[in-house]
Amino acid sequence: MRRRFHERNLGIEGRRMSGELPLPAMTDVRVRFAPSPTGPLHMGGVRTALYNKLFAMAHGGTFILRIEDTDQGRFVEGAEAYIEEALAWCGLTPDEGVRSGGDCGPYRQSERTSLYRDAIAQLLERGWAYEAFDTPDELDALRKAAEPEVWQYDASTRGTLKNSLTLGAEEVAALKAQGAPCVVRFKTPETATDIQLVDAIRGEVTFQSNILDDKVLMKADGLPTYHLANVVDDHHMRISHVIRGEEWLPSAPLHVLLYRAFGWEHPVFAHLPLILKPTGNGKLSKRDGDAGGFPVFPIDWHDPTSGDTWPGYREQGYTPEAFVNMLLMLGWNPGDERELFSLQEAAQTFSLDRVVKSGARFNPDKAHWFQAQHLRGAGPQAHVMPLQAVMASRGVNWDQAQCLAVLDMMLERVTFLTDIANTSWLVAAPAQFDAKLVRKKWKDDTSRLLKDLASELQRLDIFSSDAVEACFTAFLEARELGFGQVLLPFRIALTGEGGGPSMFDFSAFLGQEATLSRLADGLAAIEAIRSQTEGS
Repeated sequence: MRRRFHERNLGIEGRRMSGELPLPAMTDVRVRFAPSPTGPLHMGGVRTALYNKLFAMAHGGTFILRIEDTDQGRFVEGAEAYIEEALAWCGLTPDEGVRSGGDCGPYRQSERTSLYRDAIAQLLERGWAYEAFDTPDELDALRKAAEPEVWQYDASTRGTLKNSLTLGAEEVAALKAQGAPCVVRFKTPETATDIQLVDAIRGEVTFQSNILDDKVLMKADGLPTYHLANVVDDHHMRISHVIRGEEWLPSAPLHVLLYRAFGWEHPVFAHLPLILKPTGNGKLSKRDGDAGGFPVFPIDWHDPTSGDTWPGYREQGYTPEAFVNMLLMLGWNPGDERELFSLQEAAQTFSLDRVVKSGARFNPDKAHWFQAQHLRGAGPQAHVMPLQAVMASRGVNWDQAQCLAVLDMMLERVTFLTDIANTSWLVAAPAQFDAKLVRKKWKDDTSRLLKDLASELQRLDIFSSDAVEACFTAFLEARELGFGQVLLPFRIALTGEGGGPSMFDFSAFLGQEATLSRLADGLAAIEAIRSQTEGS
């Protein structure tokens, strides 16, 4: 059974470390999203940012965006700007960060190197770290020699290797003078012990220290690795809760030990489940999106290395509200049947004890469902200007009144605004007609009835939806006809198709002149189709 937060805030080995401050109260919640600018922001990363943002909002806390850019070998130009643009589109604005500022900056790790050097000096002085001079080739040779067993640099092997634990002070100084590459490794305790932590999602988790290797904390280029910088920054930024993906769970024991080495209290950890492929088998990747025809990135990513463009949800027509809502439900539930939330509504309900432990399977069809629900739920007025922009990009200049009229007709029938733009008969008379539908629904007297209807419509002084409907109804009643005998052929003549919005609304949108013109042209085209069919 999961415990409440005040019961979860246990330290290593299930107790507080003496002399340390208690974990922050809920009113002091500070969380961070800390991506690396090594490529585009995957939707799994956006979900991590979302859960951090919601947790901060739920507790009146602070949401921080920290850029972890110390891996210069994998740095990708433009990735940091992409991260910021993607989060802004999703509405996940940080309270503190590179752009937002704050009193715990800088918020870009490459600008915090003096802090990491001081931290390394502390660990070396306290005996929690050591310098190692082994070359990559030497270590690769050791790994190959140990096959099929797995060799690692740890408490059992470091005593035979080239490091400051085995070399004399003069040898170490000589190597440094020669410019020999040197890394700083964490000194895992030699005595095996259980490392316990209480995860806010997974409950109590125990690791054995003797399976840990001596991770590199400072690379030969003088930059810190993720493990050191992450812990140091979280402490100095007063992070109360570390909410991150479950792929970081194996790193948690090292981080707990690092907090112990510094004499700091560690934050509450919460490791989120993976987002899985639609099949449920394995972590969702961009290859899955490419194969399945769906995006895995929030916005388009233009890869500066390959020149490829990977599609994003924004460019495919999703609203940010729908995308965020879809991510919210991938791993969390409110405890009832509700599925539709705004960011503010989610914050009122969000808690980590409703996050699931197991992976959440992504369903592209469900993503479409969220999009349709949010598109319709916002109402026609909210989409007037976006639809205007979409249509303008297609060379169609509708004014606001035209956009609103179309949205009133079409909003309940589409998933994306681009579906409206792709409905050609909204813009121009149909060039093609469903021949099969014509053969099935067109009777010998259908064209005559529609011509008579056109005469009645031409007499209308006001060509509104209500007026067209009243005229249509009176026409049918006078001739004792059913709606199906005239309405469907009327639709086919004006749109070329058998389905769509109210034909009274559509006629009013077209206007009297265009409606009658389309009807005449449509009847001529359909009669030609019927003649060809009869001739064959």
